[in-house]
Amino acid sequence: MLDKPALPAYLHHINVVLSRTSHPANIGAAARAMKTMGLTRLTLVAPNLMATPMTAEPPLFNPAQPQDFRLPEESFVLASGARDVLENARIVATLAEALADTVLSCALTSRKRELTAPMHTPRQLAPELLQAAQAGQAVALVFGNETFGLSIDEVQCCNRLMTINGNPDYFSLNLAQAVQVVSYELFSHTDVPMDYLQQSPNLATHAQTAGMVAHLQALMNETGFFNRRNEARLMRRMAVLFDRAAPTTEDIDILRGFFNTVSRQIK
Repeated sequence: MLDKPALPAYLHHINVVLSRTSHPANIGAAARAMKTMGLTRLTLVAPNLMATPMTAEPPLFNPAQPQDFRLPEESFVLASGARDVLENARIVATLAEALADTVLSCALTSRKRELTAPMHTPRQLAPELLQAAQAGQAVALVFGNETFGLSIDEVQCCNRLMTINGNPDYFSLNLAQAVQVVSYELFSHTDVPMDYLQQSPNLATHAQTAGMVAHLQALMNETGFFNRRNEARLMRRMAVLFDRAAPTTEDIDILRGFFNTVSRQIK
């Protein structure tokens, strides 16, 4: 198996911004979605957490002291292996502060608004965003509140509009799902190879393949298969077939095990 490839360093210039998020679990699930696609920079803008069965008393956000805000354990549970993303998350009071050093900022929205900026899908915007990140420029993906989305003022803080296209009759993505879709689209443009996921085949040697073919020939003789057939010509074809198939040692072992079983059954 090959070594795992390194993630492109420029992904660090892409920041996921969650504004006024209300459900603690969504923050954790979004962090998990990010990390699976190589994104690790998370900014929380004025989190407005609701009470849940797991978080009966959610922490209150104080805009005067954003650095004192601490996420509840529910967020970390849903983050799974992305706990580090939450621990390193930046917490600010306003979207303007979150985007202060950003060159390209995408507002994720699917609502009709009186705005003149064109809307683009993640796939359409991905090349531009990655090009900016490769140049060392800060890029932001901005997601709004689960119930109300981004406000018009928040959308106007951004210089790109991004929409995840879907079923016109029913389109209801969870916040973390939306983060996953956009993060995946960006990652799919990085061309990180998947070779490391594939096991190198343990190809059979010529001697192993020849031994298996000889075993097959012996079994064919036992069954009387060659009684009215040209044995030499058929076995040449069998040898060519298996050479062309490039069997692995595991394939050879399976076939010879099967041959042994059949041989015992006919005796």
